[in-house]
Amino acid sequence: MNANFCISSVYLVTILSGSQDYVELTFEQQVYPTAVHVLETYHPGAVIRILACSANPYSPSPPAEVRWEILWSERPTKVNASQARQFKPCIKQINFPTNLLRLEVNSSLLDYYTELDAVVLHGMEDKPGLSPKTSSMDMNGLENDDDEENDDCGMDTLNKKFSSAALREWPNNGYFDKLPYELIQLILNHLTLPDLCRLAQTCKLLNQHCCDPLQYIHLNLQPYWAKLSDTSLEFLQPRCTLVQWLNLSWTGNRGFISVSGFSRFLKVCGFELVRLELSCSHFLNETCLEVISEMCPNLQDLNLSSCDKLPPQAFNHVAKLCSLKRLVLYRTKVEQTALLSILNFCSELQHLSLGSCVMIEDYDVIASMIGAKCKKLRTLDLWRCKNITENGIAELASGCHLLEELDLGWCSTLQSSTGCFARLAHQLPNLRKLFLTANRSVCDTDIEELAGNCTRLQQLDILGTRMVGPASLRKLLGSCKDLSLLDVSFCSQVDNRAVLELNASFPNVFIKKSFTQ
Repeated sequence: MNANFCISSVYLVTILSGSQDYVELTFEQQVYPTAVHVLETYHPGAVIRILACSANPYSPSPPAEVRWEILWSERPTKVNASQARQFKPCIKQINFPTNLLRLEVNSSLLDYYTELDAVVLHGMEDKPGLSPKTSSMDMNGLENDDDEENDDCGMDTLNKKFSSAALREWPNNGYFDKLPYELIQLILNHLTLPDLCRLAQTCKLLNQHCCDPLQYIHLNLQPYWAKLSDTSLEFLQPRCTLVQWLNLSWTGNRGFISVSGFSRFLKVCGFELVRLELSCSHFLNETCLEVISEMCPNLQDLNLSSCDKLPPQAFNHVAKLCSLKRLVLYRTKVEQTALLSILNFCSELQHLSLGSCVMIEDYDVIASMIGAKCKKLRTLDLWRCKNITENGIAELASGCHLLEELDLGWCSTLQSSTGCFARLAHQLPNLRKLFLTANRSVCDTDIEELAGNCTRLQQLDILGTRMVGPASLRKLLGSCKDLSLLDVSFCSQVDNRAVLELNASFPNVFIKKSFTQ
């Protein structure tokens, strides 16, 4: 048998201790993995988990069963060196070939975001003999975060775990009988979902507590994405009638959750929902959004980030959720007509993300509507808005005086010469975070206007500008006492010596500088 390897370019999906983001990689050939090498080019140390999938994404027919196995897992760690490295974790052997890997990332301990250049998958065409240590492992269970590893309480057996039929009869529950009901509930509130499953098997008293809907007010199912299915939701349904915060991000892909299964769950459990996280949930379709709009009248927070398979017409249903305060439509196919309807009816919005929404024809019209209708807006993401101009910025700034965070990164149609950035500084004095990433027209005048008007600024990103020098930055740092992060990477007029001098004068500010040398 000859070893072979494949290299795949990286496609990052941006989306809790645990995994924050993930990368899915496909390779041309299925192999039994023997090694995985990750080329980390910028701030290494973020990868915390590598998984392999049994499904072949190039297969013309869907598989009867989809399994995910953890090849390697570790808690987030602090890597002192920021130089590029080739990460070579010691992986577990698995009993099926794969050409689909998932890398899960947590950047919470890093100074800045991470970048992965490529991933190399080494493997054998034929099944290798498993080592004694590996062969003793459970090859069917998917490990969860930290204390949930080697968990044999799969989501598809929740019904059995909660069942009290097999509980043994005991004369009493010892000291637990003396504890107030509320105190036991408070103690159990610190347990994870699999731990509640285990505890429910111990006695009838704890089974009653573990099945109490008050234990499921906040329910995060994202860590169990690999096993969550229609059956899981059906088992959870009686216990989630009071759920207010539900996270189904990353779940249901490759047929694990159906539209009918999701709809049945929300029809029973949606009325009390205030927050619903559905990032990267590719099972969603128009029917799902219609059910959300009908069954979740109290919804204030909806995240549809990277749900890029939703058809444009589906977003018309979002306009029915008039109580929304936070809406994330990052990297979706929402169109201009639907978005205008949403802005018109959802006037309570405080947080709005429209980053990389490529189907919008005229962002100036959208910005004008935001300025006219969303007077309470505090954060706005317009990253990579392809056609917004100084006219849209003027309408936005004149209507949204409460804005604290604004992302205009990679908006190439905005030019400093029009005065748009100076206008922002004058009209938005409450700004705390401003991203002007990759806008090469940002100049010293803009920085001085920010220094004079936005003294509450905490974070500023001007990566890539060629027209800002150390003098204006020193003025900014002197005026904005709360500033904690300043990104001047690839700013040609700010060399390493200037950064060192600014760091010496303002040691509490992290000044980020990367070079193209």
